[in-house]
Amino acid sequence: MAAQISTAMDSLSSALKSNIIPNQEYLLQGSILDSAVEVLLHRLRGLCDNVDSGPESFHDHEACFSIRRGPTEAPLSLRVRRAIDYPDMPFQLRYIGQPELGDKSRPTIVRSSIDIGTSNTVIEFLTELGCRLDFEYIVRGYMFRKGRMKVTVSKIFKMPQGKVLETVEPISQSYLVELSVLAPSGQDAIAEDMRIFAEQLRPLVQLEKIDYNRLHN
Repeated sequence: MAAQISTAMDSLSSALKSNIIPNQEYLLQGSILDSAVEVLLHRLRGLCDNVDSGPESFHDHEACFSIRRGPTEAPLSLRVRRAIDYPDMPFQLRYIGQPELGDKSRPTIVRSSIDIGTSNTVIEFLTELGCRLDFEYIVRGYMFRKGRMKVTVSKIFKMPQGKVLETVEPISQSYLVELSVLAPSGQDAIAEDMRIFAEQLRPLVQLEKIDYNRLHN
């Protein structure tokens, strides 16, 4: 999480200097069974940039909020993420827009995404605004870098009763794998680079453009 916040802040700082805001996330997702995750991590170590130092580990708590904008509009979704293992790091507030599946030939999902570092009072602030907590969870895993691409391999755990974080239960016997790039609008060539990289991870994991509308039906 510390690395993710640092990377997001560096990207935003660079963008502000050049008047270009990285407000689009290109995304592919998949999953892999617990029994095969070590093989995937080994392959990622060989393919990604941080070969010598190894991947960055993270142990985070994420809370997902929503707020109604009107009777006919979809709720606005906001996420707050904090690093459990680095309690002094800023919280991360993230806005994620609805996925733009668009052209079926497009290799990835594209969705609006803005990340902001905040103080630890952000949850109280959102609650006072009228945001509703939809769900929360604990996530542990590893982050890799390949140029502008970010790969995360994450185990998701249920938020324990009483929020005693030492006793958590996984929600499944698999890991979530995400390949993403945060970039300014109009850089669709990135999606093709992601597709090529994702092919190198087969057959261990199949990273796909998930159709969220189909999942909700």
